[in-house]
Amino acid sequence: MQALSMRYLLFIAGMGGLLYGIDVGIIAGALPYLESTASVAWKLSAQQLSFIVAAVLLGSVLSSLFAGAIADAIGRRWAMVLAGALFTISIPLIALSDGYTPLLLGRLLQGISGGLIGVVVPLYLAECLRAEQRGRGAALFQLLLTIGLVAAAVIGLVQAQHVEGATQAAQALAETARAAAVFDAKDHAWRSIFWMCLAPGLVFTFGSALLAESPRWLVQRGRSEQARTALLRTRAAAEADAELRDMQAAAGLARRGAAAAGAGEPTAGDIAAARGVVAGRGGAAATAADDPLLSRRYALPFLLACLVLACTQATGINSVLAYVVNILNQAGLPGATANMADVGLKLLNAVMTVVAVLLVDRKGRKFLLMLGSGGIVVALLAAGLLFRSAESGQRDVSAIVAALARGDTLSLRLDARTLKALGAQPGADAAPQLLTVSYSYGPFTNVQTRRSDDPALAPMVLSRDDTVQADSVIGAFFRRLHLNPFADPAEGRSAPLKIEQAQIGALPSATHGWQVTLAICLFVASFAVGPGVCVWLALSELMPTRIRSNGMSIALLVNQFVSTTIAAVFLPTVGQHGYAAMFFFWAGCTVVYFLAAAFLLPETKGKTLEEIEAHFAR
Repeated sequence: MQALSMRYLLFIAGMGGLLYGIDVGIIAGALPYLESTASVAWKLSAQQLSFIVAAVLLGSVLSSLFAGAIADAIGRRWAMVLAGALFTISIPLIALSDGYTPLLLGRLLQGISGGLIGVVVPLYLAECLRAEQRGRGAALFQLLLTIGLVAAAVIGLVQAQHVEGATQAAQALAETARAAAVFDAKDHAWRSIFWMCLAPGLVFTFGSALLAESPRWLVQRGRSEQARTALLRTRAAAEADAELRDMQAAAGLARRGAAAAGAGEPTAGDIAAARGVVAGRGGAAATAADDPLLSRRYALPFLLACLVLACTQATGINSVLAYVVNILNQAGLPGATANMADVGLKLLNAVMTVVAVLLVDRKGRKFLLMLGSGGIVVALLAAGLLFRSAESGQRDVSAIVAALARGDTLSLRLDARTLKALGAQPGADAAPQLLTVSYSYGPFTNVQTRRSDDPALAPMVLSRDDTVQADSVIGAFFRRLHLNPFADPAEGRSAPLKIEQAQIGALPSATHGWQVTLAICLFVASFAVGPGVCVWLALSELMPTRIRSNGMSIALLVNQFVSTTIAAVFLPTVGQHGYAAMFFFWAGCTVVYFLAAAFLLPETKGKTLEEIEAHFAR
């Protein structure tokens, strides 16, 4: 019965990882079709598309800020139920959306769900598992996260094949009918991708309700009998009683420490009695309540956890996973092939996570982080150099594109006539061309790209109405305070169209695309072996008991803030500076990660939470 309860606990926690992986990965397969349809039907700019991608990360930032407080207020189990319910609600909101606002709101709900899962599930595992199981438990969460990424990629591949089938079937139609058929197929594809994610959300939501509550949370609430019952579901009676005594001693000291400012310090008898309870199990916990929150015991592990989580996202992992189909398309792989490569990458991620599960409690967290971050640096530099070689062959055609504008509007189709005007070789035997145009109306900027081999051959339309966004309540409020952090629509309505940059060049070859794919394979494998698993352990293990729930929330907030910022600027940055610039930036951040792992991070393998806390007290 105990083994069955443990397997069920790990299964539901793993389902949380699955949802987190779906949160991150589902947009990769949906984005190309969403970009092809929503940018036309809803007139979305590149910045708005970036916001749709980044909305999940922004939602995670918002929920991460309060996740610890929510977990403390309603318990770990009900916080997990809440996270599953929010994810489940987000699916129909996204799949049935008919405009930018409901789509953005649905993605925000997915992010809020992911932020809760990212804090509460590792917290629940850390508080429920034995010390010798904690590494594999957190690794299992990451393994199911990678399986969620695989599932999202497979769903995207299936829909990509449907779109290609519909595109081939429409070739016999007239141009207008063909474009409409391809548009409908792509619109159906991205909506179906989200619908297929409903089932795991329901399983996690209802499965979490059947879990036992965290025994440590119950002890903090003075519900010791319920805590003992929860422990007995996965432990023998003697072991459960020993752990319960430790928890009661720690909880008693924490309460005394919290009241110390108003009721005096714990007495010598209090501390001695508590030491007697936890003797031989990291007795430094007995003095933890004496230290102020800004002491070395708390501040150093908190700052180190924040640094590890920030550097994890600064590798660019979430943006690579979200935009991988677009990246591989730009690298030279055709549509369905890029989707298949995406599936292969996610499978590789899952396989290497299994390797990490086997190594994390043998080799240790520090070794894996150094190995993984070192491999990431090599992979990112290789991908950056490959893109630099391809992007160096592009030509500046800004003056020609600007001359094609009529007033403050430009409409061009990348057909044979336009290609000739831009100095490119037209014809079926010529290499497909890629045109990227960055433009602005005053403070409002946008980026658009078109490929000459696009079956729909949609025109590139630059217009003020599609670029200048209406004022927002937040923007108007800050402008009244003369802070003006947002673009002013009044300036955009009067500013002329300006072509900031226009580049045209041959699409890279398929060989180049596979070389980039190999570099990204090394990137994903290195991330899975190192940061992918160890980041969740760092989040739950480094935080001392007294600040664990709220400290984890703040650290994950830093993590998601970095990830959101990178995702929000990704499309505009690569449009103006190319993919090479982003890969080189991520490589530089990962060098910092390697140095932090090598010189700052302690080894936590096989240590109890109390022993890890004692390390920072020395």
